[in-house]
Amino acid sequence: MIVEFEGEVFRWEARLDSAWYFVALPLELSEAVSETQTYRRGFGGVRVEATIGTSTWRTSVFPQSDGRYVLPLKRAVRDREGIPPDGIVRVHLSVIDA
Repeated sequence: MIVEFEGEVFRWEARLDSAWYFVALPLELSEAVSETQTYRRGFGGVRVEATIGTSTWRTSVFPQSDGRYVLPLKRAVRDREGIPPDGIVRVHLSVIDA
């Protein structure tokens, strides 16, 4: 499964000292990921390869209580691509089979 979407970057608010940033997949794409990928990693994560700009990396997307998956944005990627904390990013995402 390969998808592209745009989303707003947000900071994880569970801890005030958190430096974790994410972008949420749209609900319809999250539902498709959930339906097509039966193998789950820790915390219900699904392995993906993500590309933003010229940066490509492997990670997992994680389900949230609202049904959407979120993609963590590594600091190195945010720095290299000049992504501000509240920026909008275009993501190319490939789900990796287990």
